[in-house]
Amino acid sequence: MITLESLENTETCFLQLWLMLENTRQELNGTYRRFCVRSILKSWFGQAATDDFIWEICTKSELLGLDEQPRPALDPRPHRELLRALVSVALGISTCKVNLRALDAAYSIAFPYSTPINVSKKLRPP
Repeated sequence: MITLESLENTETCFLQLWLMLENTRQELNGTYRRFCVRSILKSWFGQAATDDFIWEICTKSELLGLDEQPRPALDPRPHRELLRALVSVALGISTCKVNLRALDAAYSIAFPYSTPINVSKKLRPP
């Protein structure tokens, strides 16, 4: 388990969170539990993950607490928003102040051969 006080707005912290996300996915899958925002936060923070805390994360990330999430390596966008909301709530800052470059760079390090984080951007013809 990690603590909210240990979270930072840095690439190193984001890398740790991306790797923990994949480990949590495998752990929850191995115990036949749903890989959803609620289960992730309960697994990471234990008793500190209250209903109000989970609600705040879900509201900021625009994710539903009990919806099954895809694998981070295949569909990173919802997880990006989850980690962004988590750091925002933990540090008491706006989601706009979360360092997205560091978040995206950490994703590229954690999952070097996976779906690019900006897969939805279309290439324009020359």
